[in-house]
Amino acid sequence: MDINQILKGGYCKACGKEHACPIKYVYVEKGATKHLGDIADSYKKILIVADENTYLASGKRVEATIEGKIKDKIIFSGKTVLIPNEDAIDKVNAKIDGVDLIVGIGSGVIQDLCKYVSYFSKIPYVIVATAPSMDGYASSGAAMILGGMKETVSAGLPYAIIADTEVLKEAPMEMIKAGYGDIIGKYSALNDWELSRIVNGEYFCQYIYDTTYEMIDKTLKTAEGLLARDEESVRNLTEALIVVGIMMSFLGNSRPASGSEHHLSHFFEITGIINGEPYLAHGIDVAFSTVVTAKIREKLLEKELPKTSYRQEENEYYSEIKRNYKSVASGCIALQDKMGRYKEERMPIYIANEKEIREILSKMPSADEIKKMLALVELDISQFHDIYGKEKIFDAIKYAKDLKDRYTVLWLNYDVGGVI
Repeated sequence: MDINQILKGGYCKACGKEHACPIKYVYVEKGATKHLGDIADSYKKILIVADENTYLASGKRVEATIEGKIKDKIIFSGKTVLIPNEDAIDKVNAKIDGVDLIVGIGSGVIQDLCKYVSYFSKIPYVIVATAPSMDGYASSGAAMILGGMKETVSAGLPYAIIADTEVLKEAPMEMIKAGYGDIIGKYSALNDWELSRIVNGEYFCQYIYDTTYEMIDKTLKTAEGLLARDEESVRNLTEALIVVGIMMSFLGNSRPASGSEHHLSHFFEITGIINGEPYLAHGIDVAFSTVVTAKIREKLLEKELPKTSYRQEENEYYSEIKRNYKSVASGCIALQDKMGRYKEERMPIYIANEKEIREILSKMPSADEIKKMLALVELDISQFHDIYGKEKIFDAIKYAKDLKDRYTVLWLNYDVGGVI
């Protein structure tokens, strides 16, 4: 796959818009780290950002290519989960004086931190990937936790992405499975996008939709090889994740890749952080949450539409939001007050477009089909139920939507009174 050709974008016949992604170079190959020397040729003072694990995976390779240009390093602990919050941002910002290039070594959180700091400091960054674990390498959004809330902040893009398959295939197997799971979640995200196109008239691009769907098909073929750490399979997964990121950049937001399944995942992460409770790796949470959203769609197809939308009693709503979100409850309430979705009566739209809505919902693979896809990489849904339990999953279905401003099937489920 020629990712650099896809990067060029241009006029889109499908939607009539110009698509652009200003990333200059993408290398997904064996020994890709060697390209860093040429990429950084015109830079003199480089800051390296990594954690102890990612530095161990690729730090020495990186330093060997830019020897003599390293102004400083920040290596976060690898013993605890790094949270991309204000504290982590401050630690990176404290090191950027005089720096003309940031080189991040890592995947999700390291990537988001570098992207965020780069955008606001106007210092370019390069990401050296250490795991095929998520689709954010080429996206313009940084998934941050600010004020205790999970936010996708519109930020910049890397100058280059370097993905050395020799390094990627040795990533922890949980992270490889997470990347696979993140791609499987696109079934749900794409379905939500189509749904919002009908309900809200949201902008839709068939080219972006189809390309993202192709990446799902590409990924499904890698499952057996991923478990064996086959380098070609890891390369194919990494390419799929990067291309999905490019599609997000083309669109200008994460809609093709993030919907109800991500909202559930964010619920488990945020409440886990708030309560000091365990939560699964992001992509694995997304994968299992896709089973849940598939089941919601199946149940919705069995239900007749009511004449009016369900609305929870206001006092009960406030009480439940505070019970679930505690310190960040006010942020959720303020967001939904701003969006006004609890004040909208959407049932007339649903009824007027019922046939097309049902056709869209029926496109989603069934929950059992998603489970079989996950089983190909030995992801068992029982792990999801064991760690969260029935009550917490039910709370997520009902209140994960309040974390975000995006319309998804979770709102349709709420409007009809809930099917799970």
